Amino acid sequence: MTTIPTIDLIDALKQDYADKSPSEILELALNQTGEIAISFSGAEDVVLIDMAYRLRKPFRVFSLDTGRLHPQTYQFLEKVREFYNINIEVCFPESEATQNLVTQKGLFSFFKDGHQECCGIRKVQPLRKKLATLDGWITGQRKDQSPTRNNVPIIEFDAGFSAPDKQLIKYNPLANWTSQDVWNYIRMMEIPYNPLHEQGFVSIGCEPCTRPVLPNQHEREGRWWWEEATHKECGLHAGNLN
Repeated sequence: MTTIPTIDLIDALKQDYADKSPSEILELALNQTGEIAISFSGAEDVVLIDMAYRLRKPFRVFSLDTGRLHPQTYQFLEKVREFYNINIEVCFPESEATQNLVTQKGLFSFFKDGHQECCGIRKVQPLRKKLATLDGWITGQRKDQSPTRNNVPIIEFDAGFSAPDKQLIKYNPLANWTSQDVWNYIRMMEIPYNPLHEQGFVSIGCEPCTRPVLPNQHEREGRWWWEEATHKECGLHAGNLN
């Protein structure tokens, strides 16, 4: 097992693993000491789960249930759980904060106020609570997903979620892959995917805030489509907006 990298080692690891495959980067992450888990919600994440499964190493998976997901997404999560015979640690928003938001502003305040407040309660706070129990997490972010992600590194310290007394490491094994690479893998390995992809959905989030994209539209244009493209992060990867 490798130790948790220090700040001094991050740049060296980026260089050493710059041309490595996603599976090799994932293996580096899974060899880290301490608690580390794969964040799972979409197509990229199930690729990571499949790669981890094939590495024959112990791994953990967690997912955020905002309470506003598509029915197909819930079915997809259950299918993945059964397909790989794994536990998925589901994280929920705090009921009081959610109830206060809905009571005071209704169910669709984000169309007027922007998505940050709702995402903060339903996604960011549960993620922060989960990450406080971990030493590192693994995401399916790719550079080609959106303008806010074109500089995503394969490994980084997560300044947004690190605690004063603990540096949280974040691995993005698929950072250099394209959407085509992801879907070539899914087809080749015949692994589960969200059936909403067959209806034109590419990047899938909460039901009210996600819609299919048209040909030649960027994949995340279907997320929070009423907002500027440069703001299309929910807060889970807020560092991308810096």
